[in-house]
Amino acid sequence: MRLITLLIACCITFFAIAEKNNIDPDNLFPKVKIETSMGIIIVELDRIKAPVTVNNFLTYVVEGEFDNTVFHRVIEEFIVQGGGYDKDFTMKKTYPDIVNESGNGNKNDLGTIAMAKERYPHSANRQFFFNLSDNTNLDPGREWGYAVFGEVVEGLDVIEAMGKVKTEYNELMGWDDVPIEPITLIKATLLPAE
Repeated sequence: MRLITLLIACCITFFAIAEKNNIDPDNLFPKVKIETSMGIIIVELDRIKAPVTVNNFLTYVVEGEFDNTVFHRVIEEFIVQGGGYDKDFTMKKTYPDIVNESGNGNKNDLGTIAMAKERYPHSANRQFFFNLSDNTNLDPGREWGYAVFGEVVEGLDVIEAMGKVKTEYNELMGWDDVPIEPITLIKATLLPAE
């Protein structure tokens, strides 16, 4: 009987914390304005198909954690990735990794926004990327894919322009495909519900 009571108490605590940390919970398709050094992008997020991912992303947005970060990885006709580093390539703080929602039916098509991850499937936390083409190789199949959690509704031309910037190998970080001229994410803002 004590075990059941303990389990019920744990469940109630878990759901209370989840509800408290849920950002804009009644908005199924929240929009975020992303101001960059190359222009403005507005993304519409899909809370129905990717509730964990959307809430994780919105947590970083409302806490100002994406502000003054850089898009550190740009591969033409593939992706533009950012959200994790400041202009000096210092890693920003991260919250715990989230569950991979790549099996939600959303595809890594041109103009979508998805979570970056390490090789481990449930290793996404704050880095995200925009798809610059239909990247079916990033969708789930026999292996985990990359979770798409929204799409660009304004500023597709901005991410396409980002995809054309000159890049180089960054010796300090040991990375290829780093923009020579930094692309800055100046500010991300959760827009009021429509």
